[in-house]
Amino acid sequence: MPLVSIIMGSASDIKVMSKAAAVLEEFGVDHEMRIISAHREPDQLFEWAGSLEDRGVKVVIAGAGMAAHLPGMISALFPLPVIGVPLSGGLPGGVDALLSELQMPPGVPVAVVAVDGAKNGALMALRILAASDPEILEKLKGYTRRMCEDVQEKDRLLQEKGYKGFGEN
Repeated sequence: MPLVSIIMGSASDIKVMSKAAAVLEEFGVDHEMRIISAHREPDQLFEWAGSLEDRGVKVVIAGAGMAAHLPGMISALFPLPVIGVPLSGGLPGGVDALLSELQMPPGVPVAVVAVDGAKNGALMALRILAASDPEILEKLKGYTRRMCEDVQEKDRLLQEKGYKGFGEN
């Protein structure tokens, strides 16, 4: 059974939202991916969202562009965390989706990451899960250590070779 559900409103969103799936796979966390449109398939959205809790889903990562209703609708229907990923494609920089997801009414919270930030959406989902799962917590700590080591290695190369010899790293 999936712990995390990744949902998007259109197949055109898969390129961005697949980054969330890749992170969850790296951490060995069961997940599902769905395409359900809040505007074109409201009945299916209600049915799917109503099943999440019974199916053991703990966090939803919802990608939406333009009007970005999907994360808010899921938050209205699902009592556990919903992470919104505003998608570019509407107004320049995805500002329409970003503002739509940030401006949720009181009582219908959506945590929002950066525009096209599906990777951070997955990392936030993992942090939520890690609050009650020591194995995921240890994997997150290792991930953070590896990021630090990667930056330190790049700095070492910069100091050794200078910026001209550094390349496009």
